[in-house]
Amino acid sequence: MRFFRDLSVSSFSAGFVAVLVGFTSSAALVFQAASDLGATPAQIGSWMLSLCLGIGVTGIYLSWRFKAPIVTAWSTPGAAVLVTAASSATLPEATGAFVLCGLLMAMCGFFGWFESIMRRIPPAIAAGMLAGVLLRFGMAAFAALETAFTLVFPMLLTYLLARRLIPRYAVMAPLVTGIAVAAATNALDFSALSFSLTTPQWVTPAFSVQALMGVALPLFAVCVASQNLPGLAVIRAAGYQTPSSPLIGWTGVATLLLAPFGAFGINLAAITAALCTGPEAHDDPAKRYTAAIVSGLFYLVAGIFGASIGALFLAFPKELVMAIAGFALINTIGSGLVSALQDEHHREAAMVTFLVTASGVTLLGIASAFWGMIAGGAALLILQTPGLQRRRAGKSMTQTAARESEE
Repeated sequence: MRFFRDLSVSSFSAGFVAVLVGFTSSAALVFQAASDLGATPAQIGSWMLSLCLGIGVTGIYLSWRFKAPIVTAWSTPGAAVLVTAASSATLPEATGAFVLCGLLMAMCGFFGWFESIMRRIPPAIAAGMLAGVLLRFGMAAFAALETAFTLVFPMLLTYLLARRLIPRYAVMAPLVTGIAVAAATNALDFSALSFSLTTPQWVTPAFSVQALMGVALPLFAVCVASQNLPGLAVIRAAGYQTPSSPLIGWTGVATLLLAPFGAFGINLAAITAALCTGPEAHDDPAKRYTAAIVSGLFYLVAGIFGASIGALFLAFPKELVMAIAGFALINTIGSGLVSALQDEHHREAAMVTFLVTASGVTLLGIASAFWGMIAGGAALLILQTPGLQRRRAGKSMTQTAARESEE
């Protein structure tokens, strides 16, 4: 079978790290959102089952179909929206909002609305947004040296040596080192670990205008702006020209079908996708789809055991997860900055996009990736107006003439 021929140790490692980072970075927020909406422990487990099932199936199917690393994820900003909306919606009303969000996502994809939006975004702006989204994770890797030096420094040293000697295993090597050091220092906490199968729990959706305005529309907005836009930017930055319509459409369908069981938002991944699209996942770009399929398989296993498997991933020290994610993203951040800054005419607007996105500012419940795009687009519009362009060109010619006269 082609998948097993294309699979490598590095792609298997990248897929595992993607799931590890996904769980440890936001699973607790999902648990909190479900609990705040009044979900029982069994229903919380059903949320994880439905989310992981949707992520696993869509990631495997789309990656195999397009032979590209298509990684999907639950909406972390969406979970934050649910936490803030818990006081104004019941669990059935929130479930109805999930259904509406999935329907809107499917329509946005299959009707070509999302593709139309992406065609209007200059590549430099998209690259600046991508670099800004990932920058915080790269910085967090080195910030972890302050709180866990004995764990993170050996991982950093291993990463650098692996990049020099065995670049194909530049992510696997520091991960193994980190686990070994954590085990030796008793930093792995498996006290909450127990394995039990999860049973899906049906919640009959209820529809109300209040839930539509307070949950469904904000959830849809953050899924598009904070997840799918940067998610597709990751895919494009890696050189894959996969059409966006089926990606958005099928993740919307998965959300729609699994919403009664707790799937509040399944969409393209950004951070974890970057872990599977770079050279660390596989030397051959045509074979990196295997990393995304491995990630999907791990999500399916995680879903079967629901919240139990979450305890397994949460047993890893947070500094280990921050470090391995940051090291794995170094090349992707660098490539994003190169793409953002290489076009002189778009450079300033791309920098505005990068800085706003990297700031982490959140307005109206929508994360910084969206506002970075808005700010960069506004900067580009202002800087590209004919009158301003002439003034800038004149100023540039004057400066050049002054330099030549000095020489």
